[in-house]
Amino acid sequence: MLALMPALHSDPHLRAAVGARIKELRKARGWTMKELAVQLGVRHTHLSKYEAGLHAPPLEKLVQLAELFAVTVDYLVTGRQSDDQPITSLHLLERFRALESAPADDQHTVVNVIDAMIAKNRVASALKPVAPRHAG
Repeated sequence: MLALMPALHSDPHLRAAVGARIKELRKARGWTMKELAVQLGVRHTHLSKYEAGLHAPPLEKLVQLAELFAVTVDYLVTGRQSDDQPITSLHLLERFRALESAPADDQHTVVNVIDAMIAKNRVASALKPVAPRHAG
């Protein structure tokens, strides 16, 4: 992936693809450009240029974006997702590691709770209201 960093800055097609992924991930979370720019600590105009493929985010911003979107930097740059997607949240990773030593029935209970939360979030996402159409 680090070998792609020079190409990211010089290849307009690669920059455009990275920008499109950033925009897609931002929109999937319902964030405005301004909201994401604040989280990244960049100006709205910088984020706009990233999304348009005019500029490539520096490596530290790619890492920050990957953390915000819970994806890998490789995904942002190449668009390929590994089946072995690493856990990017240290908070969750620490808890999962602690649970590995818990009894099997406790682990099963935690998995059921996680499954319920995932289902709840999917339902909530599916039920988001659609903006009403205005008669024109």
